[in-house]
Amino acid sequence: MIRGATSCRLTAWFAKAALPVLAGTALAGTVLVAGSSASAQGFHDTGDDIRAHEDPDDFTFELHGYFRGRGESLTNLDLDRGVGPSGDPLFAVPLDDPRAQTLYQADMRLRADVSVYAPGGVVAIHTRLDVLDNLTLGSTPDDIPSATVGQRALDNALHLRRAWAEALTPFGLFTLGRQANTWGLGLLANGGDCNDCDGGDVADRVAFATPLLEHVWALSFDISATGPLGRRASGFRAVDLTPTDDVRTLTLAWLRWHSDAARLRRHVAGRTTVEYGAYLSHRWQEGDVPASYLPASVPVTPSASQVVPRGLSAVATDVWLRVENRDVRVEFEAAFLYSRIAQASLVPGVLLRDPVTATQFGAALETDFLPRDSAFTFGFDAGFASGDSAPGFGAFPRALQASPQPGDLDGPQATLPYDTTVDNFRFHPDYRIDRILFREIVGRVTDAFYFRPHLRVRLFDAPFGALSATLFGVTSFAVEPSSTPGGDRPLGVEVDPALTYQTREGFVAALDYAALFPLSGLDNPALGLGASPAQLLRLRLQMLY
Repeated sequence: MIRGATSCRLTAWFAKAALPVLAGTALAGTVLVAGSSASAQGFHDTGDDIRAHEDPDDFTFELHGYFRGRGESLTNLDLDRGVGPSGDPLFAVPLDDPRAQTLYQADMRLRADVSVYAPGGVVAIHTRLDVLDNLTLGSTPDDIPSATVGQRALDNALHLRRAWAEALTPFGLFTLGRQANTWGLGLLANGGDCNDCDGGDVADRVAFATPLLEHVWALSFDISATGPLGRRASGFRAVDLTPTDDVRTLTLAWLRWHSDAARLRRHVAGRTTVEYGAYLSHRWQEGDVPASYLPASVPVTPSASQVVPRGLSAVATDVWLRVENRDVRVEFEAAFLYSRIAQASLVPGVLLRDPVTATQFGAALETDFLPRDSAFTFGFDAGFASGDSAPGFGAFPRALQASPQPGDLDGPQATLPYDTTVDNFRFHPDYRIDRILFREIVGRVTDAFYFRPHLRVRLFDAPFGALSATLFGVTSFAVEPSSTPGGDRPLGVEVDPALTYQTREGFVAALDYAALFPLSGLDNPALGLGASPAQLLRLRLQMLY
């Protein structure tokens, strides 16, 4: 067994950080989003975007993307319920006046999806570039704040998110490179392609997909992580020094899918469209070199003495279903993950007695009723993410984080050697059900279940643009009451209205409001303080191209 607080924190952090995402960040290589931009690639279209560019003589170029600016006002997101046992509030408070209620923020992003199609319609190259990605406005003054006359140019302002190639053969579609990783509703694997998304999963992958018996069959191999690298004699390339610490992921997917155009034709014809899919994924790692990624005050040179056994094995399976006709859309996704780390120690030469395991389940349901071209639609959504009895939600891991105490918002869900399970399922942060509780305070849906009725009204639709109003309410509960700051299951009721104006030329203006009415699960019983309501106001301006 490990002795000492630091070692316990290290191993607990590894267990919390690794297990919930072993199968969640590079699972399936399927994108269930149609279109011709670089965001729309995957097993489902089996080269449809290449076929659309079958010019025998010339290269074809396509450019898609957007420019986005967002401004926010966040009022009382710490819920006025004091600090937890760790000494931190639920959300940041103003430094100059901790009693103040409101924080402000504005950011921007320029996104460019570039595709190049070779003559003949069999080969394509795709890239995604984000410029000034989610950059906070005014955060790079070129002088002291009171004297600045501009903003500094940033060396890391351009982020190459994706770069991959695809080739259409008589046998199927081959893809190679850093690709989007999206499946179904985006519950577990999400490429972050929505207009308001912040992140997105990618995978360094080689994949093959082929249509057979009216289904798509696909196989992908991901190089998920590679350990310490050494330079070759030329200095231009590297070599992997520790093959046993490499993390690899193998996925088999099967689905029946229709393009947006095909669904629209079936909708006009009054036909019901049924789509579905499933995948099975396995990830493994034999050894590990913790010194290559753990924070340290003095850099540690990786060596043979730094290699520790790991014995990591993770299996995930996911099913997806969508049924749609003129009057209804029902979409469902469910995922099950099981992971085992035979040896979770991060200290070379120190071994733990027991393995660390994770058994996690999550599901989400979305519905829309009345015709898609109706001025009024409504629906009901619901979701579930399994929990863990340890204090805190376990939403995001942090290295060297101490074990959480009852009343903390977050923290490791395994405390070795006493607690060796991590059972909280974590939705992807870009799969959003609300605007305050899970998006801003917790950070993602985990250890919770929720109910979400919603409606949309198209106020007008004119040649110059359309204006619509949406309203949804979210009632949330914890699966494990011991995970919540208040030690109780009810979390809150949130009301989220919005107005959205969009022109046919690609300009979008969206005004979002949110009010969270917290329940007993967010109180602070240690201080005798109840949580008070929070509000959010966000304006998003977007130019699509």
